[in-house]
Amino acid sequence: MSETATGQKTVEDETKRRRTFAIIAHPDAGKTTLTEKLLLYGGAIQLAGAVKARKNRKAATSDWMEMEKEKGISITSAALQFEYKNHVLNLLDTPGHEDFSEDTYRTLIAADTAVMVLDAGKGVEPQTIKLFKVCRDRGIPIVTFVNKMDRPTKVLFALLDEIEKVLGITAIPMVWPIGTGVDFSGVYNRVDKKIYTYDKTPGGSQKSAFQSSGVEDTSLDSMFEDWVLKQFREEVELVEDGIGSFSLEAFLESKITPVFFGSAVNNFGIQLFLDHFLEIAPPPLYFPLKNGDRLDPITTPFSGFVFKVQANMNKAHRDRIAFLRVCSGKFERGLNVNHGRLGKQVKLSSSFAFFGQDRNTVDEAYPGDIIGLVNPGTYSIGDVLATGKVPDLKPLPVFAPEIFATLSCVETGALKSFRKGIEQLAEEGILHLFTSQTVGGGLPVIGAMGQLQFEVFRRRLQDEYGAPTNINVLPYQVSCWLLEEDLPKIPLSSNLVTDSIGRAALLFDSEWEKGYFQKKNPEIRLLDYPTQDLSELNPEF
Repeated sequence: MSETATGQKTVEDETKRRRTFAIIAHPDAGKTTLTEKLLLYGGAIQLAGAVKARKNRKAATSDWMEMEKEKGISITSAALQFEYKNHVLNLLDTPGHEDFSEDTYRTLIAADTAVMVLDAGKGVEPQTIKLFKVCRDRGIPIVTFVNKMDRPTKVLFALLDEIEKVLGITAIPMVWPIGTGVDFSGVYNRVDKKIYTYDKTPGGSQKSAFQSSGVEDTSLDSMFEDWVLKQFREEVELVEDGIGSFSLEAFLESKITPVFFGSAVNNFGIQLFLDHFLEIAPPPLYFPLKNGDRLDPITTPFSGFVFKVQANMNKAHRDRIAFLRVCSGKFERGLNVNHGRLGKQVKLSSSFAFFGQDRNTVDEAYPGDIIGLVNPGTYSIGDVLATGKVPDLKPLPVFAPEIFATLSCVETGALKSFRKGIEQLAEEGILHLFTSQTVGGGLPVIGAMGQLQFEVFRRRLQDEYGAPTNINVLPYQVSCWLLEEDLPKIPLSSNLVTDSIGRAALLFDSEWEKGYFQKKNPEIRLLDYPTQDLSELNPEF
């Protein structure tokens, strides 16, 4: 670890050691399995757990919610830190289900690099496209890991072409596989010309790499079946002649994506991928500000923003945690900081790093690190904290919900817990909580992006707060927010609701109904997204 002559860590040295990244994928592409194996190589866990719990296999380390363990999917975002080869890696394991895409989008903004996992047999899938677009819009470099190479795959050149045509980014293979499916035997590293062979044992393993003089090395003839080796050599020739070489500059500008091949579940290709990743992934970046400038992570005093709030991560603690990404400077426990939204100073005395349900006190942190702050209601998603002037960071994305429902408590004796649960879970920003005198008969109204969010919300109210709940879906599919000065103009028959921070919105059955309303009431301005800075979405206002 780099230290000064006085033995003190410097912000610059520690920032250079950091790599903060998120893994994005369509459900079932192997995202959580890859997360486990990266942790395994980083020495953070001793046994990689299977994604889907079977018999004696345990649930994935990063998935702590009961429903995640049962369904084998990631619903929440977890922040995991581990060290590997004198680097500190902050891995953000994002929700894999599209119903939780808003949480995923916010988490991606806390990352400096994204790892895109593709199923070799399915290629670029719908959720991958959505998540890729967020990374592209944000300027986040993307590394691609083509998973499940030990199963039937697409023609690999067609897959590379698909990445380029569908996502609009050039795919540059960093390695090339020897065989596919049942014939998958290893990979050739285009950088150092080494061959890495795949030992097909239970669980999979990687044999020691050996130096070859190139793909025509005759020592390879005795290692692989003739036809597999022949096809491999022909493919590598096409790659070398027809596909450009990797450029770090083009990668950081999101013009190309380096591509790796392997099998996460069988533990092959992971270490090679991780070693390359350390070399090409950028350390914590200059964070974008609203005015187009960027925040210097090293010379600027401590600052960070809250990108996630989570309740009840550990039943033993039953507290709420705000996850903060350190943007600049050095964090020290007990630091007094300025709270941008509240306009007052707060003391950061309870700070933790998390690993699944386990938590450890954090005394110091540097740009790129993710820390958890015990949240007694002080922090909300998007809050910016700083020791000096609070930087004007670009706001986090907020999505308008597409389905709505009312909540009612089944048991009268659980009403107090029911109200507490709704309030605390709504703080997480995954669901929108509304109140209304006209919609839903006065019951609390929640808005979501997908049906699974309702199921998770109901289950968590039951499991974490002891409040059995009925959820009744409403017919609305569209929501629009209003400017305060337009409220007196709203017709009495409108489906008017108020969100958790007092902003008014209208609900409509369909886009057609919204258009009809706008035609009849052209003086009322409808906002597609809730925002506290209306000029951000409507510069003319």
